[in-house]
Amino acid sequence: MKMNEVQRRGKAAKAASYKLVGTTTEEKNTALLLIAEQIVKDQAEIITANEKDLADGRENDLDESVLDRIMLDEERIAAMAEAIKLLVELHDPIGEVLENSTLDNGLHVNKIRVPIGVIGMIYEARPNVTIDAATLSLKTSNAVILRGSSSAIHSNIALVKSIHRALEKTAIPTDAIQLIEDTRRETAQELFQLNEFLDVLIPRGGKKLIETVIRESTVPVIETGAGNCHAFIDESAIQDMAEEIILNAKLQRPSVCNAIESILIHDKWFKNYGVSLLKKLQNNGVEIIADNQIAAQFPHAKLATDEDWATEYLGLTVSVKLVGSAQEAIDHINTYGTHHSETIITEDKKNKDLFLQTVDSAAVYHNASTRFTDGFEFGYGAEIGISTQKLHARGPMGLQALTSSKFIIQGTGQIRG
Repeated sequence: MKMNEVQRRGKAAKAASYKLVGTTTEEKNTALLLIAEQIVKDQAEIITANEKDLADGRENDLDESVLDRIMLDEERIAAMAEAIKLLVELHDPIGEVLENSTLDNGLHVNKIRVPIGVIGMIYEARPNVTIDAATLSLKTSNAVILRGSSSAIHSNIALVKSIHRALEKTAIPTDAIQLIEDTRRETAQELFQLNEFLDVLIPRGGKKLIETVIRESTVPVIETGAGNCHAFIDESAIQDMAEEIILNAKLQRPSVCNAIESILIHDKWFKNYGVSLLKKLQNNGVEIIADNQIAAQFPHAKLATDEDWATEYLGLTVSVKLVGSAQEAIDHINTYGTHHSETIITEDKKNKDLFLQTVDSAAVYHNASTRFTDGFEFGYGAEIGISTQKLHARGPMGLQALTSSKFIIQGTGQIRG
């Protein structure tokens, strides 16, 4: 039976994954440095391809926040290359001994860290994910099949061509990193069912994409959830600190998953400082969607619906609600949040501890912006995603999250009686 593109790439990736198991850290690091060098060398070609995606996006009336996620320029390509160089400096986890014991019968049992095998990556818009996923997979001796969206297809093709040019100079097979160029929905669905060749599937994108992958995939999935992130300003919060954190968490890059989408404000703090904060947000172009109490005091606000509390805006919109206690804020977050990143701004130790212990999210902050939930910021180098599930990996997924384990048992002729 003739194989289609997805099956062909799956079979080739599986074969490459077995070759990768034997590669040394030095060989992988050499390949990574060549990739970093090559994408900078090819930046004119990559930016030209990216401009086609941006032009198509504007023609299709894509939102500016989406176009920002698609956009590549010399600065962003340089940052991608620097992230790869940081990855080279990181410890290679493959081969680490996790457990070591000798049984009473003399058997030596080692549990060691190994690659997962073949990773499927399905993602939207951001072409930098192509580099992140490819290089993190390579560092951990995994093969990867990339399936980006049509909105960044020209950029992704150019980036993978650049990666392959680099790999051709190394011991790493080019089939270790492959891109599915057919972006029809049918190819995504085939990837969901590619159990013969894929070991895990990682979706990275909006809520709709992630829910579709979880619902339809028979391949095991690591859920990288949407980011309906919250900031809670407690009664004791210092005004200047609270304002700086809120403005950074919302404005520094509004289109990413760790930007805040909802602000919960203790009613006593709001009475003194709330309108000032909302004015600063509004002066920065942020649309305020608020509850009845806030709307009555800040007439520029739109009235929130229940749906707004659950919305990831990914742009210059924020929902704002008054609460009477830390517990009320926690209950709201655990009801409407996506288990991604939340922060409490407070000087009250009891409320801080309560929030940090009982908010059910992958990253929970005290007196800091949620924008730090990022593999690079956490010292992992690039990240393959931010997991919001609890099994296998949670939070920014760096190198160790892309590994499994196996037992190595050595004996001297032991048999079981």
